[in-house]
Amino acid sequence: MSAASSGRGGVSAARGRGATGRGVGTPPRRRRRWWLIILLTLLGLLVLLAAAIGIAYARTEIPDPKAAAEAQVSIVYFSDGKTEMGRINSASNRESVPLSKVPKKVQQAFLAAEDRTFYTNNGVSVSGIARAIKVSLEGGETQGGSTITQQYVKNTFLTSDQTMTRKIKEILISIKLDQQESKDQILENYLNTIYFGRGAFGIQTAAHAYFDKDVSALTPSEGAVLASVIRGPSIYDPAEGKNNAARLTQRIDYIRDGMVKMGWLTTAEAAQIKLPTFTTKKLQSTVGGTNGYLVAMAKAEISSSLGLDEGQLAVGGLRVTTTIDQSDQAAMVRAVQRYLPDVSGVQVGLAAVEPGTGAIKAIYGGEDYLKRQLNNASQATMQGGSTFKAFTLAAAVEQGISTKSYISGASPVEAGGATIPNEFDQQFGMIPLRYALAKSVNTAFVRLNERIGPEATKKAAIAAGIPDTKAVNLEDNVANTLGTATPHVLDEANAYATFAAEGKRATPHIVAKATSVDGAVDYIASTKTTQAFSADVAADVTEALTHVVTEGTGTRAQRLGRPVAGKTGTTDENKSVWFTGFVPQLATSCGMYREDDKGNPIQIASGAAGSTYCLPIWTNFMINALENVEVKDFPQRAGIGDNSVYVPRSARTQTAAPTGGGTAGTGSTSSPTSGGGTPTGGATTTTSAPAPTTPPAQTQQPTPTQQGNGGGAGNGGTSNALAPAAKATDQAKAAAQGNTQPTGNGTG
Repeated sequence: MSAASSGRGGVSAARGRGATGRGVGTPPRRRRRWWLIILLTLLGLLVLLAAAIGIAYARTEIPDPKAAAEAQVSIVYFSDGKTEMGRINSASNRESVPLSKVPKKVQQAFLAAEDRTFYTNNGVSVSGIARAIKVSLEGGETQGGSTITQQYVKNTFLTSDQTMTRKIKEILISIKLDQQESKDQILENYLNTIYFGRGAFGIQTAAHAYFDKDVSALTPSEGAVLASVIRGPSIYDPAEGKNNAARLTQRIDYIRDGMVKMGWLTTAEAAQIKLPTFTTKKLQSTVGGTNGYLVAMAKAEISSSLGLDEGQLAVGGLRVTTTIDQSDQAAMVRAVQRYLPDVSGVQVGLAAVEPGTGAIKAIYGGEDYLKRQLNNASQATMQGGSTFKAFTLAAAVEQGISTKSYISGASPVEAGGATIPNEFDQQFGMIPLRYALAKSVNTAFVRLNERIGPEATKKAAIAAGIPDTKAVNLEDNVANTLGTATPHVLDEANAYATFAAEGKRATPHIVAKATSVDGAVDYIASTKTTQAFSADVAADVTEALTHVVTEGTGTRAQRLGRPVAGKTGTTDENKSVWFTGFVPQLATSCGMYREDDKGNPIQIASGAAGSTYCLPIWTNFMINALENVEVKDFPQRAGIGDNSVYVPRSARTQTAAPTGGGTAGTGSTSSPTSGGGTPTGGATTTTSAPAPTTPPAQTQQPTPTQQGNGGGAGNGGTSNALAPAAKATDQAKAAAQGNTQPTGNGTG
C-alpha cells in the first residue's frame, strides 16, 4: 500500500514537477487561438485599410491645372488688403509647347536628373521615398524621393505643407494620373509648368530667359542646365551667386553620367556636355510704373523676413498686405508730376513714414520700374546737406546745451583744416541755436560741432535712424554737420520720424502682413521701437525745427495750416536738394539729385535749393495726405539747459543783421524776420532768454563788429554762450584733410 501510494504520489509529483519545469502559462491550444484572433484582426484591418484606400482613390479627382496655377500666384495689396497693387509673378508668364518641340536629348536630361525609370514606373517610387527618408534621418543632403509624376502633382495641385495627409493625396493623384494620361502627356505637362527661375514658368519661357532661344534649339548642354536649375535657381543659376557655377557644373556632371548609364548618350557625346554661355538675366517684374517699385520692395522685404527664395516667392501663393495707403500714394505721385522741375536727368525720391511704427505710408521710387529699376527713395544715395544739422542739435541738447544758447554765425570759420563759409558768405552776429537752424547758418553749426565733438553728431544720426553703412559714408569730422554723408531718402524720413515719435525709433517697413493660400505662411510685421533719444531731447529738437518753418528756409510749409517741423538742405554746387519734415502723425522726406551719363552727380540747376525744388512737392503731398487727419500740436518744449543760458550784451541791446559779406552786421535793431528770404536779423531779444541778474565776470562784451571770424562770446567761460574751441581736435583735422571748401554742403 505504501509502495503503491508512494508510486502514485511519485507520479503525481513527477507530473507536478514536469508542469512546473515547462512553466506556468497558456496551453498550446489556447495560444494558437490567440494568434488566430490577432491574425484575423490584422487581416480585417488590412481589408478596411484597402477599402478606405479604394474609396479615397475613387473619390480623388485630378484638379484643374489652370486653377492650380492661378492659386500659386503671389499677390501684393495696398493697406486695405483688398486693392491689388501688383503681382510678384504672373500665371500668364507661361508658354506651353508640345513635347515634340523639346529635343529628345533635352527630355532625357530631365529624366536623368529626376526620374530615370519614368517610363516604367506606375507614377510613384516606393524605393525612392524610402531612400529619401533614410538619407534625411541620417542627416545627409536632401534628395528627391519623388517621380516626375509626383513632382508635377505636388507643384501643380497641392500645397507645400509636409503633412502625411498631403503626401497620401500626392500618391493617390499620381497613381490615378499615371493611369489616365500617357507618359508623354505627363512629361509635357511637367515641362510646361515647372518653375525654372528668372521668372520663367515652363521650358519654353526658360529657354528664352537663360539662352534667348526657342526650346527647339536647345543643346544637350543647355538642357542639362535647365534640368539642374529646377532644384533651386538661387543655388544653381550663375547669375544668382558667385559659387553657383561650381555647383551647377557638378550637377551637370551627374546628369551627363546618368544619361550615359541609361544609354541615352555615347561617350563621345558625353564629352561635349559642358557649361554653356548664358544670356544676361532680364528684369523679372511684370509690374511697371510707380507701383513696380512698391512691389519690388515688398518682394525683397518678405524674402528677407521669411527667408524665402525666388522660387518660393514665385509659386508660394502669397497674399501680401503692405503698409502703403492707396490715397496717400496717389497724392505723392500727383505732387511729383505737378512740381518736378523740367530739368533733363533730374531724379526725385520721396518717402512718408508713420512715426512710432515705421510703417511706410507712401513712397516714390521713380516714374517707371520697367524702364529704371534703381529706387530713388530706398536705393539711391545723395549728400544730405543741412538736414544733418538736426542731428548736431540733438547731440548738443543731449549734452545739456539749450536750443536758446547763443553762438557766432560769423563767416568763414577755420575748422578741421578747412575754411568753411556761410552761403553767399552771409555774416551773422551772436545768434540763438534755434535761429541758426532756421536760417541754416553753416559756421554756427560747425562751431557747435567742434564744441560737442563731431563723433556726437555721427552717433546722434545713427541713433535717429541713419544707417552706418559704407554707402551712407557717415564720418566723424567737423563737416558732418553740413551733410557730407549720403543717406537714402527713406533713411531721412525715418530719422525725422524718430523726433516726431518723441525719440522712439522704429524700423521702416512696407509689409504689414503676409499669408499663403495653403496656410504655411502667417507673418505679421513687428512695430517694436527703441528709445533713441529722451522725450525731452526730442521735444526741444522738434521745437527748434518748427522755427525753420515759422521764420527760416521752410516757410512754404506753413500752407499746411498746422504745426510743422522740418529742415531744408542744399549741397555743394546744388547737386542735391532736400526737405525733410513732419507733423506728429507723419514724417516725409523729399530728396532730388541729378547724374550724368556715367552716374556722376552734377548740378541740378543754378540756384536750385531744397526750399524751391523739394519743398513744393513735399507741401503739396502733405496737404493732401493730411486732409482728413486730426490737427495735433507737438509736445511742449522741455527747455533742457535753459537755466544756464547767458544772453550776450550785444544780443540784449541789438540784433546783428547778416550782410552779403565782409564784417558782421552793423548793429541793426530790427528783429529776425518770419519770412524765408534773406535774413535781416541775427538774434532774439531778451524776452525769450533773459540775462541773469548777476552776469558772469567778463572783460568786455563784444559788439557784433568785434566778433569777426572767431565768433567767441567773450563771456568769461560761460557754458552756453558757445565760443568755438581754440583748435579743432586732431581727429577732426585728420578726417577733414583735403576739404578746402565744402561751401554748399550745409546751405538751406
